[in-house]
Amino acid sequence: MSEQRPPLPPFTEESARQKVRLAEDSWNTREPERVALGYTVDSRWRNRAEFATGREEIIALLTRKWNRELEYRLIKELWAFTGNRIAVRFAYECRDDSGQWHRSYGNENWEFNEDGLMERRYACINDLPIKESERKFHWPIGRRPDNHPGLSDLGL
Repeated sequence: MSEQRPPLPPFTEESARQKVRLAEDSWNTREPERVALGYTVDSRWRNRAEFATGREEIIALLTRKWNRELEYRLIKELWAFTGNRIAVRFAYECRDDSGQWHRSYGNENWEFNEDGLMERRYACINDLPIKESERKFHWPIGRRPDNHPGLSDLGL
């Protein structure tokens, strides 16, 4: 029996937006094992200059990421979609263990299988050191509240 992660392709604008929000919610848990369940067992990633293949490597990458990116908060926004592909733009804020805050901006291209699991994820990311007073993502750790502004609303 195969796993399914609705919504399933082919995507409509509504289902693509739902898929993006579900991905954002999953990443904001900062639980590598939970996040990895949204990807095929042989999923291929490019994340910055790091490449990962399969859930075990994805879990290892995310574990390293969230061990150094503290108080992580992420917002994703749909950019484009067609068939089984979605493009998003995103930004996240976090601090390092010295207390320096960062805002990271990027774009991701996603490709899904027929069961709604992501087969490929290509991410390009740029980092910007910010002052704590420049932070824009203010919600308790975890899921972004529905009434919190998105990227466009924040001018990002």
